Amino acid sequence: MCAAAVRGVGGILSRTNASFLSAAAQRNDHLIWYTGCGRSSDSLNPSFCTRLGCFVSSLARDEHAFGIKSWSAMRVRRMSGSSVELRTGGDVVRFSFESATSDKSKGGLSSKMDRRVGKKKKMSKKAKVNELRFYRLKAKKKMRSPNPEIRIRYKLEKAKRKELWLVEKLKKYEVPKAPAEKYDPDFLTEEERFYLKRTGEKKKNYVPVGRRGVFGGVVLNMHLHWKKHETVKVVCKCCKPGQVHEIAEELVRLSKGTVIDIKPDDTIIFYRGKNYVRPDVMSPPDTLSKAKALEKYRYQQSLEHTSWFIEKLERELEEYHQHLARFRHEKDHSSKEAGVDMQDRHDILLSGSKDIMHDLGASDGADVVPRGS
Repeated sequence: MCAAAVRGVGGILSRTNASFLSAAAQRNDHLIWYTGCGRSSDSLNPSFCTRLGCFVSSLARDEHAFGIKSWSAMRVRRMSGSSVELRTGGDVVRFSFESATSDKSKGGLSSKMDRRVGKKKKMSKKAKVNELRFYRLKAKKKMRSPNPEIRIRYKLEKAKRKELWLVEKLKKYEVPKAPAEKYDPDFLTEEERFYLKRTGEKKKNYVPVGRRGVFGGVVLNMHLHWKKHETVKVVCKCCKPGQVHEIAEELVRLSKGTVIDIKPDDTIIFYRGKNYVRPDVMSPPDTLSKAKALEKYRYQQSLEHTSWFIEKLERELEEYHQHLARFRHEKDHSSKEAGVDMQDRHDILLSGSKDIMHDLGASDGADVVPRGS
């Protein structure tokens, strides 16, 4: 390629009487020719630049014109509708091949440079370690501070950041409720309720509701029990006071069953209904899976503990401020009393010194004997 280009350009250079080196520097898709000497008489004229551009464009259209075998290295292989950009500055000629579709497909050189500028610079592993070490030492300094307020405030800020993070995590486990389907709940008389209650108490089939709460597997087990039994017991374990009624309402919405009775030991007896038909999908789509329900429970437990810890720290900080105010008040009161005592002592000493001086003066006057005697 270089030899052919030099031979082609050599003919042009001989006609323009400009002295060039017989070598071409190739970098990506640019070719650069340098003049042999820097004299002003060897400057390039416009006609030479025009002919040089025509030569390069014809070379790009027909790669076999000069027997070139490595033309694909210039990234201009089979460029239909290609354009040649020619730049002249001083004693240097620069030209490049550009395709009309290349800018559209790749975004062009300017867009690449913009992406590079907008791209965030990656930190080295050593820089990351140093940054983590700095924050760790900063936190250790606050934890070991002799001032209790600094220690409490650092723990409080850390706990509040964790609380916000847990709230954002719990938002991912919120499943939108499906629109409620219309169904007619069974009307049961007192005799029927009493019979179903006694039947449910005698039978041993039950569905446990543990720390995961109500999820798809609970409703699935209820439908499986209703295949052979009219009633099923739902035993709520790890249940807070009053939460059993919320669980009963949620299970009624998901299973379309009827609540017969709620026991004091957090046991709910459900009746499947007189015209019960087992659904095709026994696990509702608007419920969590077993693994997701366990993850949600862990985040909820952590959020409860974090909220309790925040309240404790705020109470400690308030008590510390009250202690400071009480200490300052006692200190000011004691300083005032000390000032009054010092003033009294000063007055007593001053009056005592006056009395002593008066007594000394009186005794001196009595001892003095006149000279004439």
